[in-house]
Amino acid sequence: MRRKTHLSINHVCLFLGLVLWMAAIGSSIAVLWMTGNIAAALCVLGFGLFAFGCGVLFVRIVRKKLVLFSDQLCELLDGMMSGKEELPEERQQEEGLFYKIHYRLKRLYEVMQENRNHIAKEREDLQELISDISHQVKTPIANLTMINNTLLEQEIPKQKQQEFLTAQSSQLDKLDFLMQAMIKTSRLETGVISLEQREQSIYETLAAALGGIFLNAEKKRIDVQVDCPEGLLVSHDRKWTTEALFNILDNAVKYTPAGGNIRVSVECWEMYVKIDITDNGIGISEEHQGTIFKRFYREDTVHDAEGIGIGLYLAREIISLQGGYIVVSSEPGKGSTFSVRLLRK
Repeated sequence: MRRKTHLSINHVCLFLGLVLWMAAIGSSIAVLWMTGNIAAALCVLGFGLFAFGCGVLFVRIVRKKLVLFSDQLCELLDGMMSGKEELPEERQQEEGLFYKIHYRLKRLYEVMQENRNHIAKEREDLQELISDISHQVKTPIANLTMINNTLLEQEIPKQKQQEFLTAQSSQLDKLDFLMQAMIKTSRLETGVISLEQREQSIYETLAAALGGIFLNAEKKRIDVQVDCPEGLLVSHDRKWTTEALFNILDNAVKYTPAGGNIRVSVECWEMYVKIDITDNGIGISEEHQGTIFKRFYREDTVHDAEGIGIGLYLAREIISLQGGYIVVSSEPGKGSTFSVRLLRK
């Protein structure tokens, strides 16, 4: 079996050198034979040797550059394959071919790293979402299973059956509320729903949000006071801003004791409109004020209250998408103030 031979750069250079050398000798012999002039033959031979020397020098320079480039390229590719955060810097500063290839490879790697980090973040968010949904769905499903098994396997008096069915309906309502909240969250996060901001009365938006909590506030004899200029115009999406304000107001009603009070005030600043929602409820400890806007977050002290811990998360997302933000100040046992800042534009 014949072995394959591979020509290296050194072999090629040696071959070309021999060809040039033989050509120089052959040319000088031909000149000497045709003219009989030794000086002319020596000149041809000298020129050939000079050309040979220049060729050797040129090949050495090119080979040196190729070796340097290949070393840098291998170092760069090794860094890319090993997933290094920082890649080796280009040692050649001139705008040559090597520099351009190095720059583009490095830029390609940076784009690949950004995509990799983005995918990892999305995967982490998805895992967190699945974990949150699983945790939220587990309890209602377990309760529904228990109620269903009890009704099927035991003789239950009619009055007791009605209590079980009422509890079952409550758990179904909780699941429905969870699904609706998740649909809203998903649509906002993925951009399926785009907020349509236009200049309109914040008074009417606030009135729509307050309309959703008045009944529960009356049941708990909570006094709700509102101070808002009727003619104040703010650029916002009425439907989704109403949703955000309602979620904050609903929390205020839930965690304010019977006979308490809630105060809503609207103040116009130079760049923002500030909507303060203040209650004298249970308050929020300082260490938890940074986490209350997380999806499905609920403090241990309020687990018995209705809700799934997604209202404040939605409120922050909606306000943020409109260029605003929410500030919280609270003290346990004294109450909380949620300050919504909307850009005036």
